[in-house]
Amino acid sequence: MSILAEAASRLLRSRRLTRAPIWLYRARLGGLLGGRLLMLEHIGRNTGARRHVVLEVLEARGNPADSYVVASGFGDRAQWFRNVTADPRVRVYAGSRAPAPATARVLDQHEADRVLGDYIGRHPRSWEQFSAVLERTLGTPVSATDTALPMVELRLDR
Repeated sequence: MSILAEAASRLLRSRRLTRAPIWLYRARLGGLLGGRLLMLEHIGRNTGARRHVVLEVLEARGNPADSYVVASGFGDRAQWFRNVTADPRVRVYAGSRAPAPATARVLDQHEADRVLGDYIGRHPRSWEQFSAVLERTLGTPVSATDTALPMVELRLDR
């Protein structure tokens, strides 16, 4: 494990750092973060409170996008993942647009492998650097075949 991957995985566990982009999305300035990120609003499965997380978009489908695929870098133990599994009704903040209601669906293994393979093909440098971080946070190797990386499709309700 590289020192860089270890440092990056620790940064991802920093609540302050990971929550900072949420304020940009709330101010409708999410476009400043580029098209590879979105903010997901979901409902806490125990509290019923609104929760927010900023995630990387692995795949946007449609033109304009009517669905997005995101991954859970902390596996099925990530709180947002557990919440959308319990209640798939969510809201998506993409770029500087107004939030849109959506439905979350966990991808099956075949779909997840295809999405990850496509992502690796489009972003090989990012993947080279980020895969070690994912392996550290997941605790297992990650590849485009039988990936251990859970993925969720967020389909906008139209």
